[in-house]
Amino acid sequence: MIGKRRLRRILRNERTVIVPMDHGITKPEAGLENIDSLIGLIENYVDAVVLHKGVAKSSEILQNSDVALIIHLSASTKLGKPENKKLVTSVEKAIALGADGVSVHVNIGAENEGEQLEKLGLISEICDSYGMPLLVMSYPKGERNLNTVKHAARAAYELGADIVKVPFVEEMDEVVEYAKIPVVIAGGGKTAEADFFRMVEKALICGAAGVAAGRNVFQSENPTRVVRILHKIVHEGVRFEEVVSYVEGSDR
Repeated sequence: MIGKRRLRRILRNERTVIVPMDHGITKPEAGLENIDSLIGLIENYVDAVVLHKGVAKSSEILQNSDVALIIHLSASTKLGKPENKKLVTSVEKAIALGADGVSVHVNIGAENEGEQLEKLGLISEICDSYGMPLLVMSYPKGERNLNTVKHAARAAYELGADIVKVPFVEEMDEVVEYAKIPVVIAGGGKTAEADFFRMVEKALICGAAGVAAGRNVFQSENPTRVVRILHKIVHEGVRFEEVVSYVEGSDR
């Protein structure tokens, strides 16, 4: 991580709340109809957003926002083979867009796993050359358990990631220890708020650096409320039951 000063904008005091909004290329997702409006609702409580280059290029709010920008370099669609991620832009393009970091999605065990790992290895070297932080979204294909998630996290570390995003497992402490780099958990599909917040809290207790949650934020009826609670849990270490009461009280 030497020389990657941009990393401080994403990992603030070694903790982070990231909201990925790259889902629209995979399939149409409710909640992403107007990303600038969404960023306006959440920017005061999140550390970074993940966008594809076209969205970032057309954004007006990002020009004056303090939220860190991570450009996602890989993509696939549900109409093809969604696990076979392909690179669709470059680190250089992300720099031109004013990004603070880039992200790459790798599916361990996918049909084209070798190609994905090869591209990841090369991207990490380019990132090192520019001092650009690299977030790797590393997911095991098939069953997600301690061993497969540990493997996915370690693969990202071995190939040069600065931060790795993986699915949550109960034994996150073992994943964190094996990964050797900051670990953030994926938010997963939209779920009950209490279950989501408890999952984030458990991950932090196990040593995770934070959360990268998309659908549990942008598909919420009140995205601002969700990220306010996440900020309190992640950055202030407040138990989620206490945070929920505080936020609901301040909203009245």
